[in-house]
Order: sequence, then C-alpha cells, then structure tokens
Amino acid sequence: MDDKFQNKYRISSARLQNWDYRWNASYFVTICTRNRQHYFGEIVDGIIDTNTEIKNQFGPQRKNLASIIRGFKSTVTKQAHEINADFSWQPRFNDHIIHNNHSSDRIQNYIKANIKNWKTDEFYE
Repeated sequence: MDDKFQNKYRISSARLQNWDYRWNASYFVTICTRNRQHYFGEIVDGIIDTNTEIKNQFGPQRKNLASIIRGFKSTVTKQAHEINADFSWQPRFNDHIIHNNHSSDRIQNYIKANIKNWKTDEFYE
C-alpha cells in the first residue's frame, strides 16, 4: 500500500519525533474550531464570557495524546451540535510538551496575555 501513492499525499506529522505521547507528561494543547468561529463565547473586558456549558463527561484518560484529543473533540461535538448544527473543529491540534517550571510559567503567562490581547490577534474577526 505504501508504494501505491509513494507517500505523495502523506501529511507530515506535527508531533515531536522520538517522543512517545503515551508517556506520563504535561502538555499544553491548542484546539481550534473550524475557521476559528466563536462558538463558546466571547472575550468581554478581558474576561471569557461563555454562552454555552460543556458538560464534563470526558473523565480521566490513559491513552496517548491524540486519542485523548479525539475523545474530547467527539464529546464536545455531540454537545455542541445540540446548540449549533454547524459546529466543527479544525482537523489538527497543536501541542507543547511542558518540560519544566519555566515552560509552565511561559504558558500560563501566554494564556493570561492571550485573553487581554484577543482583539489585536491577527485571527480575530
């Protein structure tokens, strides 16, 4: 089967090579809705104002990161379709492996700044 397309249509992985995503580690994951639509709420005066409630039915997982994201997207999609039938995700996700406290601090600062800078983001509409 590999010879048929000669890897012509293979999308390269965004995952870190030589890293086993089943390992017990901390990850910062970014998941976006299709076309970055604002299905879950808006930023109002630097605070996230949600217009929907996603029920916590996901529970703890013991699989690799991709299967956890797949399960999360599936659960949220089922609930989101009850509110908006047009809801969908972008097909991929971004991850960052949190190796140490410095990395964790940077990510926490990014999250806080991201909310404050929402309207100046290049993808804000």
